[in-house]
Amino acid sequence: MTNPTHPAPAVARAGRREWTALAVLMLPLLLVSMDVSVLYFAIPGISADLEPSGTQQLWIFDVYGFVLAGLLMTMGSLGDRIGRRRLLLIGAGAFGTASLLAAYAHTAETLIAARALLGIGGATLMPSTMALVRTMFTDPSQRAKAIGLWSGVMTAGIALGSVMSGVLVEHFWWGSVFLVNLPAMALLLVLGPLLLPESRNPSPGRFDLLGVPLSMAAVLPVIYGLKELSSEGWNVRYVVSITVGLLFAALFVHRQRTAASPMIPPALFRGHGFTPAVVLNTMSAFGMMGSAYFTTQYLQSVLGRSALEAALWSLLPSVPIGAAAPIAAHLVQRGVDRAYVVTGGFLVAAGGYGLLALTGTDSLWLLLVACGVLACGIVAVMSQLTDLALSSAPVEKAGAASSLLETGTEFGGALSMAVLGSIGAAVYRHDIPSTAPEPARETLGGALAVAAELPGRAGDALATAAREAFTGGMQAAAVAGAVLLTGSAGLAVVRLRGIRVREEPAAEAEKAAV
Repeated sequence: MTNPTHPAPAVARAGRREWTALAVLMLPLLLVSMDVSVLYFAIPGISADLEPSGTQQLWIFDVYGFVLAGLLMTMGSLGDRIGRRRLLLIGAGAFGTASLLAAYAHTAETLIAARALLGIGGATLMPSTMALVRTMFTDPSQRAKAIGLWSGVMTAGIALGSVMSGVLVEHFWWGSVFLVNLPAMALLLVLGPLLLPESRNPSPGRFDLLGVPLSMAAVLPVIYGLKELSSEGWNVRYVVSITVGLLFAALFVHRQRTAASPMIPPALFRGHGFTPAVVLNTMSAFGMMGSAYFTTQYLQSVLGRSALEAALWSLLPSVPIGAAAPIAAHLVQRGVDRAYVVTGGFLVAAGGYGLLALTGTDSLWLLLVACGVLACGIVAVMSQLTDLALSSAPVEKAGAASSLLETGTEFGGALSMAVLGSIGAAVYRHDIPSTAPEPARETLGGALAVAAELPGRAGDALATAAREAFTGGMQAAAVAGAVLLTGSAGLAVVRLRGIRVREEPAAEAEKAAV
């Protein structure tokens, strides 16, 4: 007598409606990632019109990223409670309003406030889009493809933002870099209610009000300290800021472990694969942002390209990125263990850093190839780790899981600029001639400014020495990046081996849908 066999529960496959909805979700994702770099070419016009002080100019640049990072966990948890689509649409309205306010700001203070509001809107949009992808695509193969597109668009948006700002500022006034957000947000507000499903946690519990200030107090001082260390160098004030943030982080973790309805449920970390996915995703962000920190300066200050030329050249490495995530997803679907795919991606990215370590002071194409190889490896890794983390989390906690991933990405980027930037700066100061003026011994930009004022060969000699010193610093940082990514590859093969994404029955996925 044979035992009856029961068919596996049906898994809902996404159709045309879901894929069209994904295209709609790409709009806010693209714009939020573009706003990280959209001010690169607008700042001269802003400086001429609004006359901000040096401190105000720094805040115009940084307040968006600070607010975004500080509120990601709060907004992810809020979306799980009030509905991800609802929060997405609220965020779209806020983002559009803030863009209008920024475009027509008449004072530096108004622009800083508008950029802060943009950060609030961005914090609602990023985890909401990822969580909605999680709820719309329950079939593992389709979800992997959707997340691959998500990762590619986010990465491309950062590069595209600087180019678009250059083109707009060349033909219009600086406020146009913000007005470009309005049509996309209007389209999202119209099509979102028609195409996007509403989903939320059916039993969310009370909102963790105390967790909000604790999470911000944990994230903001650390991000601030790391970014300032990368740009200003060693300073006790920034170390204290990081220390204070870490103390609040410990309090936040304690709060989440003891609260009845925590913002970040500890049960998330018991999901098979969730914790290593978050940690390794942070390392991949470290790898991505570290290269961008150097290559932008290299293109402009070492090779002498204009800002717009540098931005256009930097788009070339983004071309092959579109194939990286689909190839990684295809390998996993064909039965290759995800651990080996992620490990391979890290090793490819480490190879990109290895090529970067070979660059000289006139190595444009080698630099572009290195950046392309690095980006392909990182995007393949991030797409797979995002898929693993979201698949390991219960669908009703998709917002919290998404926000934790995004917060880790922010930490990884800030840590990368601090660590690799410090290595590059140390080598630069060691290699620059000790007879150079003090400003020249601090930064490449300072050296080129001093060299421009020196007569004849003296100025040329200082500029050449500074460019060589900067390139040496970039090479040393690239070696460090390659070592870290190689270590991440080893960690991936150990921690991810054998982990499988569970197929989620349609009925189970629909419990969180409204």
